[in-house]
Amino acid sequence: MTEAAPDSETTYKRVMLKISGEALMGDQGFGLHPPTVQRIAEEVKSVHDLGVEICMVIGGGNIFRGLQGSAQGMERTTADYMGMLATVMNALAMQSALEELGVFTRTISAIPMDQVCEPYIRRRAVRHLEKKRVCIFAAGTGNPYFTTDTAATLRASEMACEAIFKGTKVDGVYDKDPVKFDDAVRYDTVSYDDVLTKRLGVMDASAIALARDNSLPIIVFSLDEPGGFRGILAGRGTYTKVG
Repeated sequence: MTEAAPDSETTYKRVMLKISGEALMGDQGFGLHPPTVQRIAEEVKSVHDLGVEICMVIGGGNIFRGLQGSAQGMERTTADYMGMLATVMNALAMQSALEELGVFTRTISAIPMDQVCEPYIRRRAVRHLEKKRVCIFAAGTGNPYFTTDTAATLRASEMACEAIFKGTKVDGVYDKDPVKFDDAVRYDTVSYDDVLTKRLGVMDASAIALARDNSLPIIVFSLDEPGGFRGILAGRGTYTKVG
């Protein structure tokens, strides 16, 4: 497969795309919705075709969420490990969709499971990126009590990504829930400290603090907007920059 040359208009050369597990279930209440997985894979491919090196972290909330299991009486550590396994399932689904589109992809798990994916070795993952393979980091950090937001920020820092792209259902960060409040105001830019003090819900506090400490910008955009991911990398579209 011929590698694409980086687009002259592309703002970033290596990025982390963080999406929730719920983004993969479409209009269903649970699980994977193959057409939705395919649509997101096409969005990723459109950016990959620009020559951008892409890391991904996908949550597992469409299958199992550790906090919910813990709230229902399950031991927290066990519940979190179950959530990590859910992220591996989502990563494999996305890998399959991307490879059907001709994009070489590696699923890399923080929990060793050699028969289905690679173990996380930083230098090997960097080499995959240099070879223009999409790297999907699964199983969180491999530790309970840490969210996939924190895992995405950690891996983005380790991979020397230039930004984290947080794909959501809304086109940025608002001062209050835009679904519930018609007068909600979107921020064009917002500081890490404001996100923490105003509890704006971009990512959990650990992820925001880690991004701040590593001067890693977070771009919040709508994953439902066709072509939005590619457009923002070319400097167009509506989004909020946390930095």
